[in-house]
Amino acid sequence: MSTVPSLNGQVIGHAHYATRALLERAIAPLGVEFNQLLALNVLANGPAERAHLAHRITSTLKVDEQEVRRVLATLVDADLAQADHDADAPRLRLSDAGHAVQARIAAAVADISARLYADIPTDEAGAAARALTVVTQRANAELAATPT
Repeated sequence: MSTVPSLNGQVIGHAHYATRALLERAIAPLGVEFNQLLALNVLANGPAERAHLAHRITSTLKVDEQEVRRVLATLVDADLAQADHDADAPRLRLSDAGHAVQARIAAAVADISARLYADIPTDEAGAAARALTVVTQRANAELAATPT
């Protein structure tokens, strides 16, 4: 008889790192690193101000702004993103190559998600999503309240 594990950071971490490893394996042939994914996904919705990108990446990946600058510079250097000179604030947008790479990443994510979540009942997946959202909100609140 197997026991159901308790929901805790270790269980969540194992799921995160296993899923991330699958995704990193899938995107390796594209020459894209994990930290670049979020910026590419944000830019897929249209040009974004660098400040918005920086906030999104630092708050989601829990990295510092120096890492964000490095990530954005590598996207520009790889011609996956381009500066949008027509805007008042410094903005980036996906290049044609960036759109193609981001589409391949989205397809890889969809494929991995379909395989991993295929037989999980909708109500259980919804409950897990709600619980993890609460945990994320609480952890973010503690991070915001605690000096680094």
